[in-house]
Amino acid sequence: MDLQLLEETLAANGEPPFRARQVWEWVAKGVGGYAQMTNVPAGLRERLEQELPLSSLQVRGEAKARDGTIKALFETGDGRPLETVLMRYRDSSSGATGRRSICVSSQSGCPLTCSFCATGSMKFGRNLTTSEILDQALHFRRMEPVDHCVFMGMGEPMLNLDNVLAACERLPDIGISHRHTTISTVGWIPGIERLAECPMPLRLALSLHAPEDVLRSELMPVNERYPLADVVKAGREFYARKRRRVFVEYVMLAGVNDRYEQALALARLLAPVERDDPKVFKVNLIPYNPTDSPFGGSSRESIAAFRTALEKHGVDATVRLTRGRDIDAACGQLAARNERSAPESSAPGAATGVS
Repeated sequence: MDLQLLEETLAANGEPPFRARQVWEWVAKGVGGYAQMTNVPAGLRERLEQELPLSSLQVRGEAKARDGTIKALFETGDGRPLETVLMRYRDSSSGATGRRSICVSSQSGCPLTCSFCATGSMKFGRNLTTSEILDQALHFRRMEPVDHCVFMGMGEPMLNLDNVLAACERLPDIGISHRHTTISTVGWIPGIERLAECPMPLRLALSLHAPEDVLRSELMPVNERYPLADVVKAGREFYARKRRRVFVEYVMLAGVNDRYEQALALARLLAPVERDDPKVFKVNLIPYNPTDSPFGGSSRESIAAFRTALEKHGVDATVRLTRGRDIDAACGQLAARNERSAPESSAPGAATGVS
């Protein structure tokens, strides 16, 4: 829902300011229409139905994977495509329903063109508004309760941090606490520094994908602007300020970044500096999900050996459970392939939120 337009519509109808809060509380609960908002006057509900869409996004397609993952393709009011994913998990011990995590987009497309990521092959559209970010979460909230959110969909969240943080302020109303919200970045240091100053206890994830600069620059051109050592330093400073462990995302590319020597180099980069120092980083090893790039994924054996090497040298590591691969909903696969023709892209330099 366009919250600014909601306030303007209510004011134009002579309604008191508290009506906006009433409507938002119903929307955050996941209601499917104004008719269900029983403490809002019937006449006002009818006017809102005519004047204000419940969502700022149009659903253009939906796909469901064998593992229960759902991917939704949306279109903004000006024709920009984006995708969002709902990931369903089961409790590992009991098999009962576990967390419900949504992977949301902060931009339509992405201007940073990481070579292994399908989103980077799209035309960059624009930053998404606060309401467009929230409406991704609300789409799935109308299906079922959700309790985790990761900004790991399309786009670089730090290039749209004002709208990302404004959306995060509202996520607890939907059922997603700040401590269960993670913002992922390729290493945009001004954004990391701003996030460290933010009072909300949000989590930080760094996309590294290489243990040294030459390779990382080949995979991620942004490394020329923010080199690896500086990004890791910013992660340590984030921990010092927030006392929140930093996740490190590392996609496993066969013969590219998965050798034993590279695991040792990554361990040297991330391990505690002194024996008694806290463990700042936890590495998430990500099995590569097929895209149109020339890369292949590392074998299970290679991933297991890489993880063992990290842990033997003092760095905690896990292997990410792949969800939604069969519907191109897994990490790095979002590309809005069924997109309509969208308006010409804005220049990457038009992204806001960069200091």
